[in-house]
Amino acid sequence: MRTYSPKKAEIQREWFVVDAEDLVLGRLATETARILRGKHKTTFAPHMDTGDHVIIINAAKVFMSSDKADRTFAHRHSGYPGGLTSTSYRQLLEETPDELIKKSIRGMLPKGPLGRQMITKLKVYPGPTHPHHAQEPKQLDLPQAKRAS
Repeated sequence: MRTYSPKKAEIQREWFVVDAEDLVLGRLATETARILRGKHKTTFAPHMDTGDHVIIINAAKVFMSSDKADRTFAHRHSGYPGGLTSTSYRQLLEETPDELIKKSIRGMLPKGPLGRQMITKLKVYPGPTHPHHAQEPKQLDLPQAKRAS
């Protein structure tokens, strides 16, 4: 039996909206990465971008369990000796929540040109509004990502 490889013309992309209010960051990131990658489709191919577009709203209201916001750090390096800068997730959540979510999802995508192409289909907004109404996005509910009450 021959291996199926989808053609570019066969790829149908949809738009989804995810409300991140009270969703756990890691669970939100894994589900979003799965949709961006296209693993939920029958036409999935690991060497192609078959995924859909995802819009995340209310990024500032995402939840981090226990004290992970204080003990987890995002690192970046300038390339110079002593140029390592560390920022806690709590500080990132207060200042740039869209970048925090984008960074978490980017780490779950393939590295290289394919992953860079997939991350362009992700749009993150800290508030409840977004400018993508013309694409008629569908509401995506993630009950497994809700925080335990």
